[in-house]
Amino acid sequence: MAPLLALVLGTLGARLIGSLGVHYVGNWPAAVAVGLAVMFLVTGVAHFVNPLRRDLIAIVPPKLPALGPIAPHVRGLLVTVTGVLELLGAVGLLYPPTRVAAAISLGVMMLAMFPANVYASRMPSPPKSMTTALPLRTIEQFVFVGAALVVGLGGIQ
Repeated sequence: MAPLLALVLGTLGARLIGSLGVHYVGNWPAAVAVGLAVMFLVTGVAHFVNPLRRDLIAIVPPKLPALGPIAPHVRGLLVTVTGVLELLGAVGLLYPPTRVAAAISLGVMMLAMFPANVYASRMPSPPKSMTTALPLRTIEQFVFVGAALVVGLGGIQ
């Protein structure tokens, strides 16, 4: 729920500032880019802070179609890499020349990481921070990817 709140509050705050005449966030796609950046800052940091890091490692499926079985240390590496990509993506969203590429890349990454949420929903005892029911998590994912599309398509001129 924290990522959704970060997206909504970041977007609304940016749009409010834009309505006061700040051109940087003078339209909805730019404001959504700021909201997404706040969201990815929150989620990116979570990849490095326990107990959230431990929980994220736990929900990496032990087998991925393209990679086969994954050793525990490789699951940790995947969490680290995705955390770094989320933080870099957040920065990319804030810099107008890279905004579209960042939004599209993050949208694709969110889709690629969604199977971990499906795996978590099927775990007999999922980590406490990963207990959002799959239907609700799926709706959140649609919102997040939709926001990335708003930014990606809104930045194309």
